[in-house]
Amino acid sequence: MTKGVASQRGPGQEALKATDCTNRGRPLNRIFSDIAQVTSRQVGRAWVFTLAVATIVVWAVTGPFFNFSDTWQLVINTGTTIVTFLMVFLIQNSQNRDAAAIQVKLNELIRVSKAHNSFVGVEHLTDEELQEIRTKCENRAGARRAQGAQH
Repeated sequence: MTKGVASQRGPGQEALKATDCTNRGRPLNRIFSDIAQVTSRQVGRAWVFTLAVATIVVWAVTGPFFNFSDTWQLVINTGTTIVTFLMVFLIQNSQNRDAAAIQVKLNELIRVSKAHNSFVGVEHLTDEELQEIRTKCENRAGARRAQGAQH
């Protein structure tokens, strides 16, 4: 949902604005979220990959000038380690945000449909509880398929 855009609700229901769900009062969270969004969007682009390849090529070409020294190797090892370390947090933030947004959308679809509202919030259950629900749903679906085959 775009900041400031209201979602459509049924008659008599308040529209939920995305700005109501922001990190007001948490400037560090907002700054990190903004940086993570921009970075994750940019690192998936072709020019960033090209830059990374060019960096490796420059590093490899300079090897003979530095006699393939330990320091020469340490430069690339340190650089890639730092980038990887930071990217883990940015990628996790993006995945957490995407998963939460998808969950909210699914919950809203469940809420407004004929689906069982008891499924709202199942993401908070344990793996065993989720497996039990999955098995029950699969059994019900199998029973309905069997009923459909009989008719």
